[in-house]
Amino acid sequence: MSTLDEVRENFRFMVNEVTSQMEQTLSFVQAPSRRGMEKIISGDDYIDTLKSLIEEKSFELLLGPQSMSKQEVALLRSVNTITSNLERMADFAVNIPRQMSHLEDPSFVLRFGLDKYFAEVLAGLGNIVEALEKRDTGLAFRICHAEFKLDSQHEKNFTQVLKELRAGGEPGDLVTVLFISNYLERMGDSLLNIGEAILFSVVGEKMKIRQYRALTDGLASGGAKAPLAQVEFESIWGTRSGCRIGVTRESGAQSARPVLFKHGNYQKLKNEKVNTEIWDQLIPGLPPKIWEFQTDSEGRSSVLMEFLTGCTLQEMVLNAEEADLGNALFLLEEVLGRAWSKTKRAQQVSADFMGQIRSRQKAVFRVHPDFDAGQLAIGDLPLHSFDQILSKLEQTTQDLAAPFSVLTHGDLNLNNVIYSGDDERIHFIDLHRSRQTDYVQDVSVFLVSNFRLPVFEREIRQRLETAIDTFLQFAERFAQVTGDGTFQARLALGLARSLFSSTRFEMNRGFARNMFLRSVYLMEKLIEHQGRPWQEFSLPPNALIY
Repeated sequence: MSTLDEVRENFRFMVNEVTSQMEQTLSFVQAPSRRGMEKIISGDDYIDTLKSLIEEKSFELLLGPQSMSKQEVALLRSVNTITSNLERMADFAVNIPRQMSHLEDPSFVLRFGLDKYFAEVLAGLGNIVEALEKRDTGLAFRICHAEFKLDSQHEKNFTQVLKELRAGGEPGDLVTVLFISNYLERMGDSLLNIGEAILFSVVGEKMKIRQYRALTDGLASGGAKAPLAQVEFESIWGTRSGCRIGVTRESGAQSARPVLFKHGNYQKLKNEKVNTEIWDQLIPGLPPKIWEFQTDSEGRSSVLMEFLTGCTLQEMVLNAEEADLGNALFLLEEVLGRAWSKTKRAQQVSADFMGQIRSRQKAVFRVHPDFDAGQLAIGDLPLHSFDQILSKLEQTTQDLAAPFSVLTHGDLNLNNVIYSGDDERIHFIDLHRSRQTDYVQDVSVFLVSNFRLPVFEREIRQRLETAIDTFLQFAERFAQVTGDGTFQARLALGLARSLFSSTRFEMNRGFARNMFLRSVYLMEKLIEHQGRPWQEFSLPPNALIY
């Protein structure tokens, strides 16, 4: 027997043992006895042993010389997640008889329908082996659904216990019932984890049940006929969007068009959908096409959209040929110039950079608490604290506004612009923050997204500085043409905001402190300018030269 077969066999043994444990616990609840208690405790020890054995064999396989397929690795990961949750369920089963020892009358619990809990738990356990071995997503969803039924039963008992407590019922017995009900409800949480682990073994990606549902519903609405087991899904990790993002296509269908799937906060994805459509009307083909948008009963949304091929500008600036990078930057400038000119409105507007800094203070100081220094001094020379600097800066810049507004991307960093070399086009993605405001918002974010890349080789830093200088010259030309006399001052404020905000994503303390000090330097330059016309302010030339 191979090691993998041993894992499978011991896994089946463990599911059987936990099922037996639940049956014995139900029998104990119905008719408590010392012998019944001893059997439950003894069974728990064997379950712990099986779990450790499966874990040991799994690591032996993963660290062994033989190569394993992606599906086999996913199976091992699923099995270990399932066994951890089975062990937890067995622990809860042991705790139930212990709680019952506090009851004045053990039969008291029978009034609360505990057999309904056990029926759901046993039904879920009965589906595990078949669901995993046959990669049956229907059974996996059924296992997950037990959690919602157990939650409902617990809520019913909770209400009943409160009612009886208010009516003067026996508090000790009622509280004990609540503890037992809570252990059974938590078994539902474990079954949910087990069902999701089985789905992981099918799809090869770890997702929550609501994300699986959103994916399957979205694909079905979009016309996909293949079952989930025949759909490839690959997560896009490393984003900071808060949404689950991945690329999906039908397995083995090379001609099948990949689709981008997003699942997350309703308002965020709704904003992205609306803004994507606005940008597509303005410059057709610039953002991806939206294929499907759905909202579930929990207030979460999912969207299926066109998957854009090409390279992000971050990949371009780090790896591309000079000519290709130059072309990508030229196209970006051409698109922005066209969009800003088309959407320019004669209205004073503020991007509220100070508000953005304030809103990110806690997050920055949580990562870098040393930035939150109080008032210091060099000899007899007092130095302002960061809060004092912000307060002075708020007073100094309260009249600093853009003379007009334009439609902005809202988060114009290097990873949100894609360059397609095949048709020499650029595309915008992640447009949920897009709005009509000061174009300096986009300019400052783009410039700092180049500067903050933690790459320190001289050659690559020079490429980054060239990209910064090229884009800055473009923005300055636009300011001159439009008669924007306060551009330099607002850009200094925008850069201070972006440099400060970026430190919360940088764990290299030296580099993070470099960005923080540059942010403070720009703030102090703006404070020093107080009382003079903002049209006379000049951005320090080396603000973004590392």
